Formats: sequence, C-alpha cells, structure tokens
Amino acid sequence: MSVLLPDNQRILNVLQDRPGLEPLQAKDIAAVMGIDTAVAAKVEGVRSKAKRLAERGWLLQEGSGAFSADRRRVASPDGGASA
Repeated sequence: MSVLLPDNQRILNVLQDRPGLEPLQAKDIAAVMGIDTAVAAKVEGVRSKAKRLAERGWLLQEGSGAFSADRRRVASPDGGASA
C-alpha cells in the first residue's frame, strides 16, 4: 500500500476500516475523508481515484458504482486473475 499516493491510501483506508459493511458511493467516501461533498468536482476527484484503484485491483467496484475493499480475486479482461 505504501506504493500508492496519499489520497489513494486514504480512500483505501476508509474502505478497509469497514469490514463486512455495505460498499460506499464516492460521495460517502468523500464525506468520511472530510471532503466538502457539496462541491461536485471534489466528489468527482474521489470517484476518479476510486475507479483507478478498482481498475488496478486494489478495490472492487460494484454495478451500482459503489466501492468496497473486498480483495476477492476477479477475472481480468485477459482471462487471468487480478487483485
């Protein structure tokens, strides 16, 4: 995790501190991080970072757009396993 940028580490920490709980939307992640959720651009920044973390296997993105830190192995587009 130390290879991640500080903001990405914070996002990951927010979700890892919620074992067994429902996945969070970007707006909820931003709120836990103390970011002003009334500013759409700030929430979009959190969403963008969370999506990037999901693409790289650090997070899971649910169909609803919510994110979780569940590190189950997920099939990657090339047929191999990621995460």
